[in-house]
Amino acid sequence: MDRGDLKELLLPVESDLKKFDALMDEFLQANSELISGVVKHLLQKRGKRIRPAIAFLISRTAGLKHPRMVEAALAIELIHTATLLHDDVVDESDTRRGQETVNYKWNNLVSVLMGDFFFAKAFRLLVETQSPELVRRVSLATEKVSFGELRQIEETFNWELDEDEYYNIIRDKTAALFSVSSSSCAILLNAGQKSIDQFGLFGERIGKAFQIADDILDFVGDSSKTGKGIGLDLLQGKVTLPLIYSLRTGQKEETEKIMGTLNNGLNKRSLKTILRFINDNGGIDFARKKAAYFGDGALEFICGFPKSRYRESLENLIKFTISRDN
Repeated sequence: MDRGDLKELLLPVESDLKKFDALMDEFLQANSELISGVVKHLLQKRGKRIRPAIAFLISRTAGLKHPRMVEAALAIELIHTATLLHDDVVDESDTRRGQETVNYKWNNLVSVLMGDFFFAKAFRLLVETQSPELVRRVSLATEKVSFGELRQIEETFNWELDEDEYYNIIRDKTAALFSVSSSSCAILLNAGQKSIDQFGLFGERIGKAFQIADDILDFVGDSSKTGKGIGLDLLQGKVTLPLIYSLRTGQKEETEKIMGTLNNGLNKRSLKTILRFINDNGGIDFARKKAAYFGDGALEFICGFPKSRYRESLENLIKFTISRDN
């Protein structure tokens, strides 16, 4: 599914997303040529807006409404954007979403401080929702994102990382914001712990599926669409599900050779050997099945709500997160 198809399936919440975009444009204005220039650069490619789209769709599907929903959705998206600005510095990335990163176009200092600026703006918005519980839960989710990122760094080049710990890392670094975004309207409405937890688990499952799909793209993605080369994450020592599964299930002699190759340091030549090993041992197929498993769990939750155009779009959006090619 391409970006045009994504826009079409989000038509039921187009009005919500327009309010979201308008608030973003207004809220990020600043009396600074530098800040305005960076913001303008970032807004040229707004991304897929998956988190706010899911938040609006699940709320509409469940028949939930709150006047501060747009502020909540924008705050969470600003936090996500802030983490990307910091990630690009850590990864020394020069492109994102098909354009130059802030750290490349300006410098690392500007990228880090703009990330801080976005964090500050996000929590100012959260205060305006007048929901201490939402502030608490988004703060906790942000802490989890940082923890997950640090755990991933801690496990860099640890080729013995197991599947359960991988899920723990992506639960924090990616799924935490999906979770709080999906439960934000229920939190604003004080819907009760059980209901909030159910919406949160729904979002967590989507977040895990989303991250696994993203990790798959490192091995099979089209670089013209993903904006990065094949195997870049692997070259940086990021251990993900396709490799974890292949190392666990591959024949002992072959696996030992692959471990030797990994421990001796990867390069573009040896990368091809690793990619072939992963494909031959079903690592990609296994990861796709796991992404589908978490996606199916999210779909199962929304089946309990009445059929509507919102539910249909949400079902399609979940499927998009699993099968996307960028």
